[in-house]
Amino acid sequence: QKDGFFQKLFKGQQTETSTTQESSTTPTLQVLETITSIEPTPIVRAPEQEKKSFWQRWGRGQDGKESEPPSAPGQKVVSEESEKQSRFQRWKASLNRTSENLMSRLEDVVRGKKTIDAEVLDSLEEALIGADIGVQTTLEIIENARKKVDRKEINNFDELKRIVKDNLLDILRATKTRGIKSETEVGDDVRPYVMMIVGVNGVGKTTTIGKLTSRIKAEGNEVLICAADTFRAAASDQLAIWAERTGVPLIQQKKGTDPAAVLFDSLAAAKSRNADVLIVDTAGRLHNKSNLMSELEKMKRVAAREVSGAPHEVLLVVDAVTGQNGLEQARQFTKTVPVTGIVLTKLDGTAKGGIVVAIAKDLG
Repeated sequence: QKDGFFQKLFKGQQTETSTTQESSTTPTLQVLETITSIEPTPIVRAPEQEKKSFWQRWGRGQDGKESEPPSAPGQKVVSEESEKQSRFQRWKASLNRTSENLMSRLEDVVRGKKTIDAEVLDSLEEALIGADIGVQTTLEIIENARKKVDRKEINNFDELKRIVKDNLLDILRATKTRGIKSETEVGDDVRPYVMMIVGVNGVGKTTTIGKLTSRIKAEGNEVLICAADTFRAAASDQLAIWAERTGVPLIQQKKGTDPAAVLFDSLAAAKSRNADVLIVDTAGRLHNKSNLMSELEKMKRVAAREVSGAPHEVLLVVDAVTGQNGLEQARQFTKTVPVTGIVLTKLDGTAKGGIVVAIAKDLG
């Protein structure tokens, strides 16, 4: 057998140490005998860490670990209830960014000013337009404020802010009669109560359905979900997750099925099960695609034919980040289906939310 490179290199050293190794052969064997006589120690594995969901990791590091160092022995451990309250405060703070945005802009307008002059009103106009209130609505509010200033009805900045706030609230309150009906306003003979969720792609329709389902079921109603979005890949699978979480039946068919046919089957199932509410998911569609809007109109006709007065609610989901494009979406959808309410999503980001005022003012 040929020696390898390292065998040749260290061959001399092996010869010198061979005598020493032979002399220590017996003790080594004794040690080995002693070692083999020791029983193997069982390996104790650490318990597998509990898997944590996205919401459990929310507000922590990306690796799922606590952002704060662990409590030392003797320190008070934060209870689970306190942790939930802390998480709720984070969510509330995120939503406050939107509500505080306009008010902070108004504060910036009057900061350092002593009198309400044309410059202040111009800055106020810019702030309102920047908050997605809309040009027409903003001009009316500014003109109203300017007249009150000229008549000396507004003497300080607090009154100016109050006038602006009241004008915005008046626009929103004027649409109160067209909002979602309360339980006392829905007759017992209306069953199932059909709610159709519409909107463009990616605004959060499926998530909105999950929240509505949870809320309506918690109030003691029997809810059924119709998966009429047969166009988008995995749309039914995503909706099935929400149905499983809320414990609500889901009516679905294979991808590519006519959405009106899925709605027809869902209406029949809702009537046979005596369900109180049927929530209909629809495929996201651009408001400028006439063929897709015609498909939505067909679903409306099917619902009206099977259940008197259906759809009783048509909620248009609008992404708050969209801005003034949301107004055009509302205009086009109201031409096809009777939109009864607006669901504004993604308010926990940089959205200003003023688009609801523009929609309420334009569409009533």
